[in-house]
Amino acid sequence: MFKILLLIAIGFVVLAVIRTYQRSLNRPSAPTRETAVEDMVKCAHCGVNLPRSEAIYSGGDFFCTPEHRQLGKK
Repeated sequence: MFKILLLIAIGFVVLAVIRTYQRSLNRPSAPTRETAVEDMVKCAHCGVNLPRSEAIYSGGDFFCTPEHRQLGKK
């Protein structure tokens, strides 16, 4: 009787390990980090740092908003 209970317990442990392994296979992998780093520039008016792609370039300076571009360099 003890041997049957032991076999059933071992069976449940094996099933639990298999299910855990299957869940880990279905789980999406961790998102990969971008290796491309974008240059940061400073607004000539207020000094805020922002990515170059979001900055407004005018008169040799970068600005964060059209309003700061109109106000000009401080």
